Amino acid sequence: MDQQKIGNLIRALRTEKHLTQKQLADAMGISDRAVSKWERGLGCPDVSLLPNLAVLLGVPIEKMLEGELLPNLPNGGNMKRMEFYCCPTCGNIVTATATAQIGCCGRALQPLKAAQVDELHQVEMQEVDGETYLTFSHPMTKEHYIQFVALVGFDRVQVIRLYPEQGGEVRLPRVARAKVYLYCTEHGFFQVK
Repeated sequence: MDQQKIGNLIRALRTEKHLTQKQLADAMGISDRAVSKWERGLGCPDVSLLPNLAVLLGVPIEKMLEGELLPNLPNGGNMKRMEFYCCPTCGNIVTATATAQIGCCGRALQPLKAAQVDELHQVEMQEVDGETYLTFSHPMTKEHYIQFVALVGFDRVQVIRLYPEQGGEVRLPRVARAKVYLYCTEHGFFQVK
């Protein structure tokens, strides 16, 4: 653990949030001398202070202790590199166009890996009125259902959230060379097209 790197990161994050040392210290219930000490690399925050400090500065504790935030490499804005995340606890759906550290309900989420669609998750696609009309015969019960369908094109993403006991149909805009995905609450993530 490099105290100087940690101190530099704390200072950078504090100034990014437009906080003075005193304001940060007051929010944490400590003295501004402690914050100054950390930022000069003469000490580190006590373990009991790390969760609150991480929330105030908007970074994970692990990254704060590493003393650096490494930016993602630019991906050229191609939406086809979109990654999907789904929380197994609350069902929250999150997307990212580059590698990200996503968390929900106290756990780190991993990007969903798309499998090829299997027999149970077959989807019928028809062109209707300039849209793509998807129908599926998958069960839509509270325990087992298609949670979302996503259309990913070069420059756009559309995610349609589905709910238990809803019909097995979705309308998507017609987009050339788009990929279509679906997420089953029991079997996972599938690429349909």
